[in-house]
Amino acid sequence: MEYRRFGKTGREVSAIGFGAWALGADWGTVDDADSLRALHAAADAGVTLYDTADVYGDGRSERIIGRFLRERRDPRIFVATKMGRRVPLDMANYTPESFRAWTDRSRENLGVDKLDLVQLHCLHPSIYYSPEHFAALDELVAAGSIANYGVSVEKVEEGLKAIEFPGVATVQIIFNMVRQRPAERFLAEAVSRDVGVLARVPLASGLLTGKMNRQTSFEATDHRNYNRHGEAFDVGETFSGVDFETGLAFVEEIRKLVPAGATMAQAALRWILMFEGVTAAIPGAKNPEQARANAAAADLPPFSPEVMSEIARLYADRIKPLVHQRW
Repeated sequence: MEYRRFGKTGREVSAIGFGAWALGADWGTVDDADSLRALHAAADAGVTLYDTADVYGDGRSERIIGRFLRERRDPRIFVATKMGRRVPLDMANYTPESFRAWTDRSRENLGVDKLDLVQLHCLHPSIYYSPEHFAALDELVAAGSIANYGVSVEKVEEGLKAIEFPGVATVQIIFNMVRQRPAERFLAEAVSRDVGVLARVPLASGLLTGKMNRQTSFEATDHRNYNRHGEAFDVGETFSGVDFETGLAFVEEIRKLVPAGATMAQAALRWILMFEGVTAAIPGAKNPEQARANAAAADLPPFSPEVMSEIARLYADRIKPLVHQRW
């Protein structure tokens, strides 16, 4: 496993993290015992970064990670959680009192006195023009409830605006082979401001695993079914906003570039790690096998300039006109 400095947090974390959305909800049926085994398998493989949110299963994901922390008791483990999506996206809901209450609930769910990192969870865009809200986060740091804070964003512009606030230590943003815009400017800006970057939705909701086809079906409780066109939340969260069949055709072209002995998913994760400015990719896993396979992506050799250039060409030809300027 490779380890990288996580921006202003000053911590070293694994370049492949563990995204725990699926442990709570929205990805079909999940078993808590399987989830716990997956968390331990990831840790056994060297993963030290775990990302969750208070809204994932209304605290279920946080509570499972809390149990994992009690069983593991490893000081290297870094847990990033998120807050703000358990209420409507309305600026009136984002008060210092709410921030404190949400933070206290996450501390209880995780069973910790101080949260390693709290991220504003894709909140109303006006939040990035409100110094008062970031001052409220500074107060939580001063009070000892949280060690660091950051943001999770939908759009590159939101990330660029957020890192103007000096207290923002990290940004979580969708970045993968079918969502390449952050590489144009954002990653360089993050480096210049010592901001850690988490690449979320790194496998484009499973599209980049190469395991799907036109006959693939999803459970009713899976967002890849009920949010295919943005019915429940931002469509960019599901397959990174790419039309499913268009994405499948892109994957077939990328498959030709996957190195021998690697899976399509591992290649997609290794591609993300090629970019300076990315701290970690945070794929999800619902079982130990997936967790171990994800972690192994960090061991793949770097891609050649020729392969990187071909992936960029395929994106420009097949995907860029559809998603690039939207997010």
